[in-house]
Amino acid sequence: MMDKSAANAYVYAKVCGKLSKAYFGQRAQNLYAAKSLTELYNILFKGDVPAIPENLLAKKIEEKAERRFVKEYCSLLECYSNHEKILLTLLQFYDYDNLKEIGGALCLKETERPYILDLKRYAILNYDKWPDIKKITEGSELAWYNTVPNISNQQVLDTKLDFQYLRKLWQSVNEIEYSCREEACKLFSREIEFSNILWTLRLMVYYKMKPEEIMNHLFFENPSLRESDRFARESIKLLKKDPNDFKDWKDWKFNYLLNPHEEGVIWEVDPRWVENSINAVLIKNYSTAFHRFPLTSLSLVCYFKIKHNELDNIRRVTEDLRLGGQ
Repeated sequence: MMDKSAANAYVYAKVCGKLSKAYFGQRAQNLYAAKSLTELYNILFKGDVPAIPENLLAKKIEEKAERRFVKEYCSLLECYSNHEKILLTLLQFYDYDNLKEIGGALCLKETERPYILDLKRYAILNYDKWPDIKKITEGSELAWYNTVPNISNQQVLDTKLDFQYLRKLWQSVNEIEYSCREEACKLFSREIEFSNILWTLRLMVYYKMKPEEIMNHLFFENPSLRESDRFARESIKLLKKDPNDFKDWKDWKFNYLLNPHEEGVIWEVDPRWVENSINAVLIKNYSTAFHRFPLTSLSLVCYFKIKHNELDNIRRVTEDLRLGGQ
């Protein structure tokens, strides 16, 4: 372990090398160019491709890539004798995600534990207590999740987990070292705002939810502020728009995220297009911040977010190739 300044310098140097080989931005096209899961495996990993069915190979690729990233991130985290809280909070995203998987498996009365990414010494859950949900979460910040969900409330509990994690994350961002705190707050504020927007569009377009119902699914920094809340205000504005009328959207603050409109052609806002646009903007923002704040904890934060985007790209490619092979 090193003191903070030495660790920041060492981590930045290591991460520069790792990001030069990462599949994000333009380099992500190398993944999307793969014609088969076997080719994708060879792009990402060394060694022989496992001789298993295509659907299992897709899952193998996703899990192997995820485990490799977490192992690398933990090795960087261990360079610090006293790391910033945000660096651990980012990693514990996997604990929250694991609990959703565990809750879902128990809800369906599955006897085999689902795949989880165990953070070992950094984990907040007791994974060896499967299938006792109460003992899995006992003594942790998630101890309230102590009974097996049923079909009717599983989504409600997942949303509660999401909101708790976002509050923890936002608090950690606001406690990061002063030299990069303003930039970190700006980056994460925009990301949370965009997440609300995307969730709103999905509920509008795919589920045809009413505005008052969508409001219950939005994350607020301060719920009492409602329309003026920094995270939710733009999403709330969307609730008054017609998803099929481009004129309603052309003056929107974030209209550059929208799918193109051609005069005389039927148009509907496309959440998937918006998601891709959002990802491109966020990765550009994190990439810029990585180079602007090289000897701070923000460089490792940006590395986590960029590599997380790489994992999302891998999942999209494996899904496309798996479905294309059926």
